[in-house]
Amino acid sequence: MSDPLALDPYSMWRDALAEVDEVFASPPGLDRPVGGCTFCTPESELRVLGGDPADVPDDLLGHFMREVASHWNEDQYPVLWRRFIPRALRRWGPDGNCPDPSEEMGRLGLQGARLADWPAAERAAVERAFRALLHIAVTDGRPDWDITDLTEGIAHATGDLEPWLEHIARLAGPEADAGVVRLAFGWATDLLWGDLEFNGWYDGDPQLIAAWLPSLRTRIASFAARHPRCKNASDALIAIDAIDAIEADGWGPWLHPYDMRTLGGPALVHQD
Repeated sequence: MSDPLALDPYSMWRDALAEVDEVFASPPGLDRPVGGCTFCTPESELRVLGGDPADVPDDLLGHFMREVASHWNEDQYPVLWRRFIPRALRRWGPDGNCPDPSEEMGRLGLQGARLADWPAAERAAVERAFRALLHIAVTDGRPDWDITDLTEGIAHATGDLEPWLEHIARLAGPEADAGVVRLAFGWATDLLWGDLEFNGWYDGDPQLIAAWLPSLRTRIASFAARHPRCKNASDALIAIDAIDAIEADGWGPWLHPYDMRTLGGPALVHQD
């Protein structure tokens, strides 16, 4: 049997969407009209949000997804997200129109729609779609900072970073190998320069990435041996070794190209 993590990620995405459509085919109902901040969302638009999810215009759906949870009735907010999640996922996907979905995904977190409390089948379908999205991101050549944003959004939505790091590590195939090398290089150097941070997930700890990166050393070394001219691979190994070596206050292997702080003192892996 083929390893599912070596399959075409776009096929995995389409299969995940099909499951989402099936699981959410009968969206939960609302027991009263949608309530929310009428300063930000007129009564007429609140009525539309409470109607058929398919009839909500894209711009209004985007407004709902971006608006903070406190602007909606607390008990209705998770229900609204469960009604809109098939469209939300498509908006975040490769054919969608949302260049950075991390903030919107974060609305599913514990301070918002509480994805972790949704029925098990719904939660599993959404997380399967997240796995496909992350697979696409790692293998389609996009820069590491875009993958950082996506990983943050997914981890914020689900309340945990480590399963998604494990998912990245399990991705198989040559495109995944190259993507993991590129991502490890970007994350390791950002950690050394104190630049890796989460922008919207305030409970998230990027230092979990620092603890995870050394687990990739063997994979990256194997890639470097197969591709001896790949500077990303050789530099990723140098950066990971530096993270291991300097702990809190040693010198990193390179000067920061954008910040002259490194001329006056050591680069830090951990900063307070």
